Amino acid sequence: MAARGGFSNRLGFIAAAAGSAVGLGNIWKFPYEVGENGGAAFLVIYLACAFLICLPIMLAETAIGRNTRLNPYGAFKKLGGRKWGMVGLMGVLSGVMILSFYNVVAGWAFGYFLQIGFGGMLSEGLNYDAHFGSFVSDIWDNLFYSIGFMVLTALIVAGGVQKGIERWTKILMPLLVIMIVGLICYGLTLEGASDGLAFYLVPDFNEINANTFYTALAQAFFSLSLGMGALITYGSYVGKNDSIVGAAALITIADISIAFLAGLMIFPLVFSQPGIETNAGPGLVFVALPGIFESMGSVGPFIGAIFFLLLCFAALTSTVSLLEVPVAYVTDQFKFHRKKTVYGVATVIFLIGLPTMLSQGASDFFTNFTFYGGKNIDFFTLIENVFSDLSLPLGGFFIAVFAAWKWRGKGFQKELYFGNPQLEGSITEKIILFMVRYISPLVVGTIFVISVLKIFFNINLF
Repeated sequence: MAARGGFSNRLGFIAAAAGSAVGLGNIWKFPYEVGENGGAAFLVIYLACAFLICLPIMLAETAIGRNTRLNPYGAFKKLGGRKWGMVGLMGVLSGVMILSFYNVVAGWAFGYFLQIGFGGMLSEGLNYDAHFGSFVSDIWDNLFYSIGFMVLTALIVAGGVQKGIERWTKILMPLLVIMIVGLICYGLTLEGASDGLAFYLVPDFNEINANTFYTALAQAFFSLSLGMGALITYGSYVGKNDSIVGAAALITIADISIAFLAGLMIFPLVFSQPGIETNAGPGLVFVALPGIFESMGSVGPFIGAIFFLLLCFAALTSTVSLLEVPVAYVTDQFKFHRKKTVYGVATVIFLIGLPTMLSQGASDFFTNFTFYGGKNIDFFTLIENVFSDLSLPLGGFFIAVFAAWKWRGKGFQKELYFGNPQLEGSITEKIILFMVRYISPLVVGTIFVISVLKIFFNINLF
């Protein structure tokens, strides 16, 4: 334990794991998913999915990590043998590939922060849709922004568990909240803000359908960083006297709270401009919001720069955890020096991300890389589909099945009792075990099957 390092206390673990969960999924993806899926009705389903389906899997991941004190591959191999070790290796590979494209998107946020704050990007008459297309296809600017983001991520991870990851997440998370709250307060002063709040907070249950459940669960799973071993890795740094049950609940609350606050921030801004559609999709942040910031006059560049800076902070807390997963794997399995490993792994992942960077218009080969689901697919979308949309729920399925059925001698249950002995025999324990054994794997496994049919074969079951 001493050689690997560990969190200084339970708060350190909660801050780091919450930082892993809080990222672009909360501030970039969550608001546009809400906008495309009926507003408040989607929010209600999302909250239910996070606690009922995702929280039990989070407990399973963390318990596996703490029990073994190893990376995902080493943890599964130790408890279940070499074949189960492949599940952990799939998680490590997923973390690598997700970081390869996540860093590119984080670079976009970093670039927009610099361009809006210092480059005079906001100007009357500018077509922000066309500007975004031109921006993401400019390979040289994106190289600069993405390298900068990866270097910053590597420097934090190289500092170690306590002095790097824990220290910086304890700084970044409060700053993130302060900035979001500040933008919420500003947004609520704008004309049309009340309509935005009504759309976001007053559910119309006629909007709920099977696709709402599917999208909400997929979003909760992605947002909480489940299925790729990040929480196995972080769990391996948690002390035996700390309650992982209470910590997991707090991490889930922190994650959904940031997502909820992001909606409170975004929708008053969106409804302050009648021409902006709530279902603008992924472009809501990079296309619609700059136009809103421009309309704010002299204060617009400042508000816009603050928004994209907080987007950078949110992305950074996630890129740190994504990088830690393969770093822990290499240092555990091959006994390499940690700092050299960090910089070597970060370099490799950055290089893996270059085709993603080129696939947004800079290279026709990577922009039209393959074909499935009835359409041309760029390299970015392929990697996201395989290693995020499919690999994460598949990993979550295996984690739940392993913890509930394979981990012999009631290992999972015993691990839950450490730091929380009153859990034994309680109704809470029974609920957790029931969800991990039956509900979570059934639901997440179904999500995987639906995703395969929808993404690769263009078959929509609802």
